[in-house]
Amino acid sequence: QVQLVESGGGLVQAGGSLRLSCAASGNIFGINDMGWYRQPPGKQRELVATITSIGSTNYADSVKGRFTISRDNAKNTVFLQMSSLKPEDTAVYYCNADVTVWGRNPYDYWGQGTQVTVSS
Repeated sequence: QVQLVESGGGLVQAGGSLRLSCAASGNIFGINDMGWYRQPPGKQRELVATITSIGSTNYADSVKGRFTISRDNAKNTVFLQMSSLKPEDTAVYYCNADVTVWGRNPYDYWGQGTQVTVSS
């Protein structure tokens, strides 16, 4: 009933920038927290950043000062602006959203993931 579709991943040199987008669609009544997670090669999925419906943000220490999360509530979209990228930022990036569907309790949805590769 709800789909999260990510875009914006790719290959970039160290020091470069990328902007990820994630749009939620479906029978949506409302969206609470939205966020980005990543899974580096051979490692577990980890938090990158989250944002509440009123714009309060939280970041992993490893990306503070380099990444900025934002959202457009009218378009059910969350963004991740990534700057000063490092090779260790290489990972599959996943969008996450706590979505309330009409007539149901909130549920956690995930996107399919988008690859970000930072070359040294």
